[in-house]
Amino acid sequence: MLTPVANELKSESLQLLREYYKSPCAEIRNQLVELNFGLVRKEAHHWVNQCTESYEDLLQVGSLGLIRAIERFDMSRGNAFSSFAIPYIRGEIQHYLRDKGSPVRIPRRWQALQHQASNITRQLQVELHRPPTDLEVSQALAISVMEWQDIKLAYRNRAPLSLDAPMRDEDERSTSLGDLVPDNHYQSFQLAQEDQIRLHQALVQLENRTREVLEFVFLHDLTQKETAERLGISAVTVSRRVKRGLKTLRTLMVASA
Repeated sequence: MLTPVANELKSESLQLLREYYKSPCAEIRNQLVELNFGLVRKEAHHWVNQCTESYEDLLQVGSLGLIRAIERFDMSRGNAFSSFAIPYIRGEIQHYLRDKGSPVRIPRRWQALQHQASNITRQLQVELHRPPTDLEVSQALAISVMEWQDIKLAYRNRAPLSLDAPMRDEDERSTSLGDLVPDNHYQSFQLAQEDQIRLHQALVQLENRTREVLEFVFLHDLTQKETAERLGISAVTVSRRVKRGLKTLRTLMVASA
């Protein structure tokens, strides 16, 4: 439950975001940075124990991510600003650490939990005849949903997405993730950090079942038939979900570019 002060700050931040959305200017943006700087401090505190960079440097880098989030936030979509901004702040810090050659260390506790989660996920999938939710996995691990999602994100960010990884379609030509990226000047095989953030944010906005279908087909590299069997739906439904999801992702990716 938010305190009166926190509620007041949230209300002030929303008002400034509305003003910035209508008429962007440096003065309002700087006020928003000051009001939401706690998000940067929280992320910097998290990463300072996992790298050799100083807390002050991480604060500066994270602030760039916060500014980027403010500039790209769309009030009309109804998303909470903090949920929108954190991936930008975190992504900016992680990008900085990779460029500096500072290896990100995943805590041993998280490594052990990830190992347990792999076995638990397989067991739950057999028992439930569907992929388990984050809540079900976290309960089996006896940790919070938020911590489990942080663990998943940490491991996901260790393996950058590939631009030419296929979205497999058995009836039509293969579609690659690169087709979703509006800026085609990238020549490397790794998806740019900013586009990776935009992709994850776009996925979150999809309807749950459509997101599950795309994650199985793309992230887990299953065929549409295998996906249908895992989710207990028809292959035709999977095909429709893939097409609808890709169309929506393209729209969201272009809109946020």
